[in-house]
Amino acid sequence: MKASKKRDFQSAINGVMSLSTDSSKLEPPMPPTEGRFDVVLDNDAIRSLDLSPFHSATGITSPTLAEPKEFLERTIGFTINYTREDPRDPRELSEFPDIRLWFVRLDAAYPWIPVLLDWRAGELARYAAMLVPHQMSMKMGIVFNPEALELFIMNKVFVVYTWFKQHNVQKPRLKTSDMARMLGFGIEDRLFDLVDRESS
Repeated sequence: MKASKKRDFQSAINGVMSLSTDSSKLEPPMPPTEGRFDVVLDNDAIRSLDLSPFHSATGITSPTLAEPKEFLERTIGFTINYTREDPRDPRELSEFPDIRLWFVRLDAAYPWIPVLLDWRAGELARYAAMLVPHQMSMKMGIVFNPEALELFIMNKVFVVYTWFKQHNVQKPRLKTSDMARMLGFGIEDRLFDLVDRESS
C-alpha cells in the first residue's frame, strides 16, 4: 500500500474508531462463565474442517436460524483438545495453521460469532488471534498486527450491528461498541449513523 493511500485509509478509520484501551494493561481472563455453550474440538474435527462440534454444542445449524438473545445471555466458549505431533512444540494454539483454518471456516459461516463469545473468559481475544496476524510476546502475550486488528474489528462491527438490527436486539449500538472495546477500540456514534442512513 502506497504511503498516501495508507494515510487516507488511516484517516477514514480514525474518524469513526479510536484506541480506547492499552491492551498491555488488560486484566487477565476470568474463569469460564457458568452454563455457557462449550464447543469441544479435537484433532479430527480440526483437520477435517468439521463444524459439527459447534452445531451440536450450540444448536446453531444455520446462520439464518440463530437467535442472538439466548446466546448473549449464556455465551459461547471453546475447549481445544489438540494433540501436538511433537510434544515439545512450544507454539500456542493460535499459531497452528490447521486450528486457525478451522476458525476461518467457522467465521465464514457465522461471521457474528465474536459478539456471542464468553468475553470475560478471554474467548474474544483468542478468537481474534485465530483470524488476525499476530506475534507472541513473553511479556505482553498476544501482540496483534495493528492494521489487521482494526480491519477485523471494523468488519465485525458492520456485521454484528446489522445482525442485531435484523433481530430487533435492544441497544445494538451499545452491545456492538462493547465488543470493539473488549479489543481496545472505541466506536463513534457517527459510524452507526452512516450505516443507518445507508440502510434506510
